[in-house]
Amino acid sequence: NTQPGQFYIDSDWTRVSGAVRMRYVAAYLLAVLGGNEAPASKDIKKILDSVGIEADDERLNKVISELKGKNVDDVIAAGNAKLASVPSGGAVGVSAASAATAATGAAAGATEEKKE
Repeated sequence: NTQPGQFYIDSDWTRVSGAVRMRYVAAYLLAVLGGNEAPASKDIKKILDSVGIEADDERLNKVISELKGKNVDDVIAAGNAKLASVPSGGAVGVSAASAATAATGAAAGATEEKKE
């Protein structure tokens, strides 16, 4: 039931805002990785300003309020668990390619045996 532009960031996968952009979450995560366990608005603005992005206070405060008091590692783990349940067709292509490679290798091996 998601719409384009929706973004989920908390461990309960609550909709934050259709207009939230990854830049705010990414800046928050960079601050946490830099050792700041509870980044404030000014901390995130400093990161965004360093790459020429002007922060929207409403969006920024929404991200901060949703992540406040949460362990970022737990939030990421919950997100990974949700993504793992999303079906994708990539695995089928990889399996088919592996089978084709194995079959080609077996055929090449049989040809070499005949030559000897």
